[in-house]
Amino acid sequence: MMRRMNNMWSVVALTACAMTAGAQSVYEGRPATILETSAAKLVIDLGGGSIVDFHMSNDGLNPLRWLGPGHEKLTMRPMAHFLCLDRWGQPSTAEERNGMPYHGEATRVMWREEPTPAARERFAHAEFSAMLPIAGLEVRRTVRLARNAAYFTVSETVTNRNKLGRLYNMVQHPTIGPPFLDETTVVDANAGKGLMQSSSMPNPEEPPVFWPGALKDGQQVDLRRLTSDPIPAVVSFVVDAEYGWVTAVTPSKGLLLGYLWKSSEYPWLNIWRHVDSGKPLARGLEFGTTGLHQPFGILVAKGSIFGRRLLAYLDAGESATRSYAAFLLETPHDFAGVESVAYAQGRIVVRERKQPARELAIETGELF
Repeated sequence: MMRRMNNMWSVVALTACAMTAGAQSVYEGRPATILETSAAKLVIDLGGGSIVDFHMSNDGLNPLRWLGPGHEKLTMRPMAHFLCLDRWGQPSTAEERNGMPYHGEATRVMWREEPTPAARERFAHAEFSAMLPIAGLEVRRTVRLARNAAYFTVSETVTNRNKLGRLYNMVQHPTIGPPFLDETTVVDANAGKGLMQSSSMPNPEEPPVFWPGALKDGQQVDLRRLTSDPIPAVVSFVVDAEYGWVTAVTPSKGLLLGYLWKSSEYPWLNIWRHVDSGKPLARGLEFGTTGLHQPFGILVAKGSIFGRRLLAYLDAGESATRSYAAFLLETPHDFAGVESVAYAQGRIVVRERKQPARELAIETGELF
């Protein structure tokens, strides 16, 4: 009953916001903020804060196309690239009875677009805030879309508004879907040792797997591609380099989507795969503060895996800021996937996975 009432209020709130949106726009019937330059278009949905569209101005193909659970048009819900906060995964049974949703509240509340200073020369930008009432966390987000390239950055500051310190997790959940996603889409990353979420507790990291591999019935599975079998569905890996990166490219579409972040802020990469009617429907390219898909009690008992913590902590009134970058690049139709993504001297350089390797570059200036 509580879930039904929450859904009803979600519809009422989102409808009211759509009707009264002033400076905001309406995107597919929902209140949104739209940033657009000569190079790209970026859309942030205000009914949950998801990034629901990112495409080049000369190509309308949007890789971040996933409608989320239920597909209800006027509800606050996770879609496309959404933020998991204050958790990644399910609440405990008691927390669920008290109204805590899966993946936390960030996608179940209205986001507010804040007033911003005069436009910066190199970027279109917007600022947002949201309050998570059960978790007692506030999140403030700054989005910058480059004017000369299909490239944007996000910086998010989480503040603990509770009178006591608390544990939490924060996971970015970019989700790609059709028509960009198909059987030929290739996902690459600089991940290392990993664990399958389907492995039994209390030691799901035994035996370990190594990117891009996983195990099904003792046989190796290559996670770079997805055809008709999504098993294993969720596999998590640690990132050892200074910057973590993940890319998805569909050569027949001539398009690559990439993400780049500091591994000190987001040490885990979590790969989710979903198939419907034998066809790829969604791939989650998720990076965050945890790599174990369990309620807090289990995370506290486990503590860490592969030397990486499974939880973050904020004292009362304390804040933490994390950032990431995302970009689109046109690719040749015989592009073989990505060997490396590097940032240096104001450029992101993507190197192809074959010899002789081709390189694609994007001018970014300062990264975050």
